[in-house]
Amino acid sequence: MLVVVSAGVAPGLALLSYFYLRDQFGQEPILTVFKTFLMGAVITFPIMFIQYIMSAEEIIQGSLLSAFLSAALFEEFFKWFVLFFAIYQHAEFDEPFDGIVYGASISLGFATIENILYLAANGVGFALGRALLPVSSHALFGVIMGYYLGKAKFQTDKSQKRWLFYSFFVPFVLHGLYDFILFSEKNWLYFILPFMLFLWWLGLRKVKHAHLLTKKFYGRKIQEKNASV
Repeated sequence: MLVVVSAGVAPGLALLSYFYLRDQFGQEPILTVFKTFLMGAVITFPIMFIQYIMSAEEIIQGSLLSAFLSAALFEEFFKWFVLFFAIYQHAEFDEPFDGIVYGASISLGFATIENILYLAANGVGFALGRALLPVSSHALFGVIMGYYLGKAKFQTDKSQKRWLFYSFFVPFVLHGLYDFILFSEKNWLYFILPFMLFLWWLGLRKVKHAHLLTKKFYGRKIQEKNASV
């Protein structure tokens, strides 16, 4: 069991460390990041329970509806809900890039528990594939969600509601497409590889843009401070 837990936890912690260390302007308190990770882990259980009931009762049928409603909708909404109500107004969320860190954290908390349960049921032989696909994809969905939350929080114009909407809708659509490929295509490997490359490109692009937004944010703060002197 120790091997299963280690194999299940390792990719999530590695990816979280990567995005955490990308914060160039003041890294978040580890305790707050860890609490966010734990919140992501906790919500795994009600989500999986709801999905189990829906599957057992055959409430949602077909690859498309299963991918977008049973999987993507519940998972991304729960993560977004917790981020928005527990982290978005938190004092430690004080720069645009912080959304990347907290988004990745809650998503990887969820992905880690899901990964451990899967490996416990199917064996550690799937560990590498799980790390490269489900765990990585969840991390990137969280990065994209956090990017838009960070952008929304520090906007000074009326576009805040639009970015909040994007923070849920974009990860939801990407997650739905990811699951649809896995659920419906016999030759899913030929489709999932370019999709994952695109997802990494998009996620890292958001990381880069979040750095620029944070740099501008601190530049405005310095200007405001100088103007008040």
